[in-house]
Amino acid sequence: MTPSLVWIFFLLLFISVPVAHAMLGGAAAALWLEGKPMAVIAQRLYTPTQSFPMLAIPFFILAGNLMMSGKFGVYLVNTARLIVGHFKGGLGQVSIIGSVMFGGVSGSAVADASALGNALIPVQKKEGYPAGFSAAINSASSTISVLIPPSIPLILYGLVSGVSIVDLFIAGILPGVLLGVGMMATVGFVAHRRNLPRSPLAGGFSAFRMQMFAALPALLMPVFVIGALRFGVATPTEVSVLAVAYALIISAVVYRDLSWKGIWSAVVDTGLMTGAVMIIIMASSTIQWVLTAERVPQELAVWVQATFAEPWMVIIALNLVMLIVGAFLDLPAAVLLLGPLFVTIGNAIGLDLVQLGLMMVVNLAVGLYTPPVGTTLFISAAIARAGVGETVKALMPFYCVAIILLLLISYVPALTIY
Repeated sequence: MTPSLVWIFFLLLFISVPVAHAMLGGAAAALWLEGKPMAVIAQRLYTPTQSFPMLAIPFFILAGNLMMSGKFGVYLVNTARLIVGHFKGGLGQVSIIGSVMFGGVSGSAVADASALGNALIPVQKKEGYPAGFSAAINSASSTISVLIPPSIPLILYGLVSGVSIVDLFIAGILPGVLLGVGMMATVGFVAHRRNLPRSPLAGGFSAFRMQMFAALPALLMPVFVIGALRFGVATPTEVSVLAVAYALIISAVVYRDLSWKGIWSAVVDTGLMTGAVMIIIMASSTIQWVLTAERVPQELAVWVQATFAEPWMVIIALNLVMLIVGAFLDLPAAVLLLGPLFVTIGNAIGLDLVQLGLMMVVNLAVGLYTPPVGTTLFISAAIARAGVGETVKALMPFYCVAIILLLLISYVPALTIY
C-alpha cells in the first residue's frame, strides 16, 4: 500500500496538482488498492479539525494581520533603519532586523517576504543594489520569522509531535537571533565588496527614541506571548486569543489607525491563510493514518538504526532528507508529512524532540528560498523584477549561513535545550 501512495503522490505533484489534493489522491489510491473502506478519508479529514490547540493558528495569524494593517510597518522600518542604517549596505541590514521584529508579530515567512519586500526592495534598487541581491536578502531573511515566536511551523510541529509549544517557542529564540546575525554579517561582507551605500535616517537619538517608542507596543507582543506561556497564565490557544485582543487595543488606542475596513481585510486574509493551512493539515491526517496502519514509522526507525552505525550519521541523513523535501513541498505540508516519521526515529536514537523540531523548521525554511517551489524566493524575485537564476546566485552565501546554523543546532544541543 505504501509504495503506491508514494508514487501516486509524487506523480500528482509532478503534474502540478496542489499538495493537499496530491496527499488525498495518494491516500485514496492506497486505500482502494488494498480494499480498505474509503470512509477512512472522511473520518481523517474531520478528526484534526477538532483539535483545540489548532485554534492558536488562525488567532496568531489574525493578531499579526491586525498589527501590520496600519502604521506599525512604517515604525518598524524606521526603527530598524535608525539601528543599522549607518552600516555599509544599511538597507539590506534593515531588511534583516525588520524580519526579526516582524517575526515576533506575524510568525509567517510569506507575510514577512511580502510586507518587507514591497517596502524595502524598490528603495534598495534606487540606491544601487543589484535586483538579484535585494531579492536574495528579502527571501532569505524572511525565514527568520519561522523561528521567532509565535511561529506557525513550530505550532504545527508541536501538534504532530506532542512536544510542548512553549518549549519550542523558547528554543527558537536563540537560533533565530543567530540566523539574523549570520545574515547581517553576510550582507556586510557583500556590501563592502560592492561598495553599497549607508542609509541612515536623519534625526539622531531623538528620532530613534521617538520611533522606538512608537514601535515598542507592537514589538512587545512576542514578550507578552512568551511570558504568558512560560508562567502558565494561559494555554497557547488562550494566549493567541489574548494576542488578538492586544493587537486590537494597540491598533485602536495607541496607533489609532484601526478601521472597520482594516479589520475586515485582516479577517479575510486570515481566513485565506488559515484555509490553506487547514486543508493541508486535514489531508496529511489521511496520509498519517495510512502510514501508521502499515507501521511505516516503526519499520523506518528499525531500518535507519540497522543502516547507520552512529546517531550522528542518522542526523546527517535526516537533515539531507529534510533539505530535499523542503525544496519540493511547502513548509507546513512538509512538517506535517515528516513530523510523525522523524519523531519515531528521533526517539529511537535518543534525539531530543525539541532539538529535532528546530532542525526540521530550519531545514524546511531553506526550501522557502530554494527552487523549484521556493515561495519567498519567487515573491522576492517578482517584487525586485529579478531573474530567479540571478537571485539564486546571490543567495549562495545565505545558504552557507543556514547550513552552518543547521549543523550547530544538530550537534550542539545547548542551543535548543535549556
